[in-house]
Amino acid sequence: MKKERQGKLDSYRRCIAPAIASVAALATGLAGAQQAQTEAAKDKDAEHLEKITVTATKRSESLQTVPVAVTVISGELLEQQNINNVSTLTAQTPALNFRANASNKDTSLFIRGVGTISTSPGVEPTVSTVVDGVVFARPGQATLDLMDIERVEVLRGPQGTLFGKNASAGVLNIVTRPLVPSREAFADLSYFEGNERRLRVGASGEVSQGLLGSVTAFVGKYDGNVKNTFLGEDVSGYDRKGVRGKAAFSASRDVTITLIGDYAKADDTGTRGPFVRANAAITAALAPIAIGAENRDVATNVRERVEDTNKGLSAQVDWNAGKLAITSITAWRQWNNVQFQDIDGTGFVVNQIAQLSDRGELESKTLSQELRVASAKGGAFDYVAGLFYMDTETDEIYRRDVVRCNGTLTTLANGLTPCAANLNDNGVATYGTDGKSASVFGEGTFHFSKALRGIFGLRYTRDELAYYHTRVSTAPAAIPGVQPSRPFTTGSTKEAGVSGRVGPQFDFTSDVMGYVTYSQGYKGPAYNAFFNMTSTADLALDPEKSKGWEAGLKSTFANNRVRVNVAVFDTKYTGYQANYPDLVAGTVVTRFINAGDVSTKGVELDIDAKVTRQLSLSAAVANTRARVDRFNCPVGATCPDLTNQPLPSAPDWKGVVRAGYWMQVGAFRVDMATDYSYSSKVQFDLSTSANTIQPAYGIYNASIALSRPGSGWRVALIGKNLGDKSYAAFLLPGANTQRSVPRDDERYFGVNARLDF
Repeated sequence: MKKERQGKLDSYRRCIAPAIASVAALATGLAGAQQAQTEAAKDKDAEHLEKITVTATKRSESLQTVPVAVTVISGELLEQQNINNVSTLTAQTPALNFRANASNKDTSLFIRGVGTISTSPGVEPTVSTVVDGVVFARPGQATLDLMDIERVEVLRGPQGTLFGKNASAGVLNIVTRPLVPSREAFADLSYFEGNERRLRVGASGEVSQGLLGSVTAFVGKYDGNVKNTFLGEDVSGYDRKGVRGKAAFSASRDVTITLIGDYAKADDTGTRGPFVRANAAITAALAPIAIGAENRDVATNVRERVEDTNKGLSAQVDWNAGKLAITSITAWRQWNNVQFQDIDGTGFVVNQIAQLSDRGELESKTLSQELRVASAKGGAFDYVAGLFYMDTETDEIYRRDVVRCNGTLTTLANGLTPCAANLNDNGVATYGTDGKSASVFGEGTFHFSKALRGIFGLRYTRDELAYYHTRVSTAPAAIPGVQPSRPFTTGSTKEAGVSGRVGPQFDFTSDVMGYVTYSQGYKGPAYNAFFNMTSTADLALDPEKSKGWEAGLKSTFANNRVRVNVAVFDTKYTGYQANYPDLVAGTVVTRFINAGDVSTKGVELDIDAKVTRQLSLSAAVANTRARVDRFNCPVGATCPDLTNQPLPSAPDWKGVVRAGYWMQVGAFRVDMATDYSYSSKVQFDLSTSANTIQPAYGIYNASIALSRPGSGWRVALIGKNLGDKSYAAFLLPGANTQRSVPRDDERYFGVNARLDF
């Protein structure tokens, strides 16, 4: 199949592949090239690194002064790399990993090898996603499309003091573009192989005196890179659209109010994925599909898809009260998710394979309020303190239909036995959770001298969590994939936890800063509410707690032309909340448990260099050893010895190298860029199955763009995965292993055109 597809694209690639493939050599070999003659001569700062501002401490500060390990990806780089959502962001951020799956509600983010894998509405993420100060309550909401982005900050390590209890591994802090008085508008159009097309348009500026506004809209469609041979259509694609609006006005000289509204809808042809390993029955049922590591074909009789709707409103009030800055953020968000899945992965029922198809419908609503105060800087003590409250209600209805044989016919030559008649059963579960969380927090900095500072932060959190669950089955006993009926059951729990941070910070010189911090983290209790929930899940999981230290050094050299940041960390987690594979009613499910103790330790290095006015280089690498220290095997399960085994989705080594070069050619500017990302082998399953290991791999990307300074237009040619390397974004545990096929599973090219006016 791969050869067939590649043959269709040969003529196209012959024309553009040489130009793209040469960028890597060109970008890294032009350090001694001629100086720019026009635009660069006008820009006095072109030969220096741009100052990066972050909000990692809940106030705007320079990246080089905050005592937090932060990776920053600019909105400009996101556009140049065709990075449109969080799942494609991970290649540019070594400490960040993403677990893909058939539905957004099954996905998770990991930082430094630690994350939470669960489909239950009663489980919090370990990595918090925050957009313009608004916390997203559910992991699946983090799969949003990125639009109107100023920058993405990846705060590495526990951030429980300022960002809350669901930030025990880190924070994905997304900041949209600020409002400006000047009137601006843009249109951005992209087209890539596979019939992927995206359009973004936006306008911003002063609407009337004292009122600033912006609006951005996007549409995107992609056929997909997986073929469903049974239905004769491409899958693993998407059809998405959304709009985001922002307005800010001054209620008085000292008070500014910012209103933000967003709406996004997605209809993705999600799939559990092609089989890379399968038993004899499934292999025969899928013939002539060639099952293997690079398989991109499925044969399901269910049109697998995911319908997602994300929407929200927020109001931020900023009051400059003399020496204090008071901020209030009130937000409401709603997430609706409907998924259709083919669990057996085949197209027809036989005696050896029962047909299982799922339909799940979720609705989640969140109301949050944050009120904080920040002191002025420059005195002997400065601080940020506040209150936070969040109320999240989630309801789900999940149905599984099962078709199996009622009598059989003669076995076929391929070993499969057709049914004489069918038995049709189903199970329908209705369940949900209600979680309330309130906290008070503060973090201050003592300035002992001009160079020496002390950091002290503390947060107290109070959680209330309740669940309900019932299931109605048409069969009196367990059938494949469906447990018997279950009466209406409820439960609730209350917990409180403390998290904090303390440590020194020292300026060795005006360009070199170091810090050492000790942190304690807290992640609240959880309920594993899911379709096949049984009495073993009626008890709440204990909170997950962490403690660890981090030492960092941030430095700038060569007259602000080289920036080197390094962080060393060691964090231990107790009561680690994790999924472990288990067999329920003949189907592999995951039991959510307090799995024991785990730890993550390692070193991270970030380098940026402005070699000349025209040549920029950067590199980031993370060595992370995320391991199981002590494992609690679930009652009734058989577990191997997991001591010192890796955590899921946690490669030991991950890195990225980028190079960019621009030159003036007459009246035009040519920008060339390339990057190479690498990941060592990844184990996707906590039980360390040999079937769920993705071997080490590397991906090359490159682009070349043409623009005319001052005209507002830019056209770029983009190449992804130039080495044509196939890999898995996720491997579904089980004897019959399926893989999630990433967008860049094979080489592809595209063009992007942008007009600013």
